[in-house]
Amino acid sequence: MGSVSSFLSSFSGSFKAALLIWPFLSFALTLPVLVYLYHRDGRLRLSSAVSAYLAILYIAGLGCFTLYPLPSGDAGPGITYGIPPQFDPLNFVHDIAKDGIKAVLQLLFNIVLFIPLGFIAKRFLRLGFGVTVLISLGTTILIETAQLTGLFGIYPYAYRTFEVDDIICNTLGGIVGWWCAYGLRRVLPEEKAIFLKTTHAPGFVRRCVALWVDLIVIALCTEGPWLLLALASEAFLDEPFTIAGLTAPQTETLMMYVCFALSYVVFEVVVPWRNDGSTVGGKLVHMSFETRKRMGTQRVLFYAVRTAALIAILMFPLALVPVIVIFYLIARKMPYDYLPGQ
Repeated sequence: MGSVSSFLSSFSGSFKAALLIWPFLSFALTLPVLVYLYHRDGRLRLSSAVSAYLAILYIAGLGCFTLYPLPSGDAGPGITYGIPPQFDPLNFVHDIAKDGIKAVLQLLFNIVLFIPLGFIAKRFLRLGFGVTVLISLGTTILIETAQLTGLFGIYPYAYRTFEVDDIICNTLGGIVGWWCAYGLRRVLPEEKAIFLKTTHAPGFVRRCVALWVDLIVIALCTEGPWLLLALASEAFLDEPFTIAGLTAPQTETLMMYVCFALSYVVFEVVVPWRNDGSTVGGKLVHMSFETRKRMGTQRVLFYAVRTAALIAILMFPLALVPVIVIFYLIARKMPYDYLPGQ
């Protein structure tokens, strides 16, 4: 029992680091999580949200348990010398003969560490067995490569041992986790995949998620063309691209405005106009911002007012976002939803 306690205590620092990272990683992954849950279920459920953020805690823990602590000081593995890789898939037999229970615990830990990954892949992501095996294998190879290369070159030498038997055990853990989730279906049946209809009465959070995705797409289409043009100009003309009569900074500003305007019109007007009010983000979360049927001039007016409202919010977010939030909490609609329609 003392050996087990001693073995587990060696990971206390990694667990604390994972708990410290968890809130920040959760915040960074909030948009992908919300998009996935809306896309999969068509709604937000507390159980699904809790499962998602526990999965993020597992991801943080997986990284910390396998890569932390990092090398420190000015001497030691990873700083002045490396740890040689172990390519023998049966090396664990030698380790058990040499270290006894400690090596057995390490072997079991490498399996147990990846059981949640297989469980998450089956239960939460609803992935098949083959895909789960590939994800488990790819994840462990990525981790072992990070160890072998000193965290992809951040450190001059490997500071942890690259071991082939770790890859085998980790992949086995993913397989065990998948089958555990598969067996759990008898007790807690999985929800069957259904065709999700597009809602024309989206809630505020779903609207925000869709708009968030749209703004990312617009930002990429705003920055991308200008960046390519600037790189091409530097490569072939050996000077920044400029429009006649404008300086390089003025040209950049003008091009940004033009690219933004075109991108906005495409993704917030043209795309939803042709898709019954669903933008790119709206398609992902199964929503339309057209809450009422409008035709002709009514629809044109609706799009014009919505465009003006969103541009105003983007220009003055600190002043207008609180107003919009309060308005929606009271009215359960956006201001432009009150425009006439059928």
